[in-house]
This record gives sequence, structure tokens and C-alpha cells, in this order.
Amino acid sequence: MDWLLKTEPSEYSFEDLARERSAVWDGVTNALARKHLRSMKKGDRLLVYHTGAAKAAVGRATVAAAPRPDPSDPKGTLVDVKAGRALPRPVTLAEMKAAKVFSGSPLLVCGRLSVVPLTPEQYAFVAGE
Repeated sequence: MDWLLKTEPSEYSFEDLARERSAVWDGVTNALARKHLRSMKKGDRLLVYHTGAAKAAVGRATVAAAPRPDPSDPKGTLVDVKAGRALPRPVTLAEMKAAKVFSGSPLLVCGRLSVVPLTPEQYAFVAGE
């Protein structure tokens, strides 16, 4: 499965993930986003998307371990992610909105959702594959 993870770059950026090589993805509070986190499997492909002024997918990562409960939040879920490479260029939200492959995507329909499932075609469009 493929996923897009949103993050505010002033709080935690793809560059932070790349420097650290891996991280625990936590702090997700939306019920549907938590459900998506719980659905992740080790090896799933991830795209990291910068919110705020950037509004663009900027890098790749993978799920490094199966999701687990967040000990600091009884309803929460944690996922270990491993950094991949930066995308050759940022792919903006405007580009995704203009692409037919994103028609009906939760990324566009539920704009505030921080964990978004992607089809293989959507992942390929953004990753340049």
C-alpha cells in the first residue's frame, strides 16, 4: 500500500527525517488518519508532504515496522518510518489537483487529513516513476 504523510516543515520536515534516517510518526489525532496508520504494513511506501506555505510532496520514505499503540495516548498509534530519497523536485498540491489520477482522492476531498492512502498510480505520478 502507498501513503502520503503530511507534516508542517517548521515542526518536522523531510530534511529532519533524512538527517535522522528514521523516526516515529506520532501525534496523529484525526480518527480516520489513525485508522490509516493502523492499516500500514512494514515496507509500505510513503510520500512526505509539507503543509503550510510549501503545499508539496518533497520526499519518499517507507514503513519500517508494524504500527503499535502510542503509550502516551490510549487512542493513538505510532509508526516507525525510514527515510528515503528526496523527490527530484517538489510536486505541488496544485499539480495534484490538476492531475486526473487524483480525481476523488482523499487528499483533495479531505484536505485536512494528515495520513492519506494513495493508489499505485498516484504514488507513481508524484514519485516520478
